[in-house]
Amino acid sequence: MEVGDIHVGKQLSCVYTPQGLNPTTVINPFGFGEKAVCGVGHFNGAVLVGSGKFFPPLHPTASLMVTRPSPEENPLAIAPGIVHVRNSPLTPPTPMDVVIGDPLGPVGLTMVCGTITVEYGVEIDLGALKKSTIGLKKNTGVKADTGAKTSTGAESQAGAEVRASAKAMAGPMSVSGGTKTPFVSGKIFTGRALGNKGFDIPHPTKENYRLRHVCVEGPENAVYIRGKLDGENVIKLPEYWKGLINYDTISVNLTAFGRKDSLYVKDIQEDRIIISGDHLTNVKCFYQVWADRSGEPLIVEYEGQSPAEYPGDSSSYSIAGYDYDVRS
Repeated sequence: MEVGDIHVGKQLSCVYTPQGLNPTTVINPFGFGEKAVCGVGHFNGAVLVGSGKFFPPLHPTASLMVTRPSPEENPLAIAPGIVHVRNSPLTPPTPMDVVIGDPLGPVGLTMVCGTITVEYGVEIDLGALKKSTIGLKKNTGVKADTGAKTSTGAESQAGAEVRASAKAMAGPMSVSGGTKTPFVSGKIFTGRALGNKGFDIPHPTKENYRLRHVCVEGPENAVYIRGKLDGENVIKLPEYWKGLINYDTISVNLTAFGRKDSLYVKDIQEDRIIISGDHLTNVKCFYQVWADRSGEPLIVEYEGQSPAEYPGDSSSYSIAGYDYDVRS
C-alpha cells in the first residue's frame, strides 16, 4: 500500500501483537490511552534511516541503522550531515543530554573516524579512572603507519593510563577493565597545557611519604648554571655554552656570604665571567648565571586556537598538552 502524507495526532506505534489484540500490555515509557504522550513514536523492532543499499542486504547490523539518503533514490533529502543532535538554546547542557549505555546496560563502543571536532570546553567523567575538564578543538590531519606491529603475549597495567598525543594509533585496541583504549587515528588537542609540569617521587628521608616538585617557567628558552666562589673571582662557563646560548642575554646574580661586599661583574668572556668587589680577586659569593638559548626567539603570545598555529618554528619544542601528556 502506498499513501501520501500521513499525520498522526497522538502516537505512532509499530509493535508486534497477535492480530485483533490491543497492544496496551506492551511496555511503553510514554504510556498508552489517556496517559499517552502525544508526538511519540514507538518501534519494537529495527529502524533504518537513510538508504538501505549502504547496508548489507538481509543482514541488519543494529536495531537502529543510520546512513545518508541515496542521491539517486532521493536527491532532495541530501543534507550535509548524517546525525545532528542540538540542545534547546534556553536549556543548559547536562550529562544526560546524550547517554550511551548505563550501569544496568553497559555497552561497548567502536569508532572509525577521519576527524573529530569539539569546539567548546567539555567535561569528561571517566568514573573510577579520573575526572577532568578539557577543551578539544580539532585534529588537523591523520598520521598513518605503513606497516604492522604484532605482539605475541599480553600486556597488563595496574591502574589506568590515559594518553593522547601527536602520535596516535591507527586502529582500535581491545578493552578489558582499566586498560587504555585508543580509538581514533589522528591528533587531538585538549586545548590546555597542564598548569604545573613536574615530577613526583618517593620521599628520600620520610617513609610512606612522597615528594612533588614543579618546573620553573618563563618567557624565554633559558638555561642556567649556579655555584659558589670562595677565594676566587672567576665563574667558569660550560664549554658547550659556546654553541648553545646567546652571550648577549647573559645575566648574573651574586650573593656575598661571610662578609659584606660590593660585588659586580667586571667582564664576560666566552669561557668565563670575571667578578670583582671590595676584596678584588678574593671573592666569597654564591652565583647564578642565566642565558637565553641561541636560535629563533620564543614567541610568547600569538593568535590561534592550538599550538599547531604557532607562527615560529615548532620543530625544537615539545608542548605539554599537545605533543605529550594529553589527559582526558
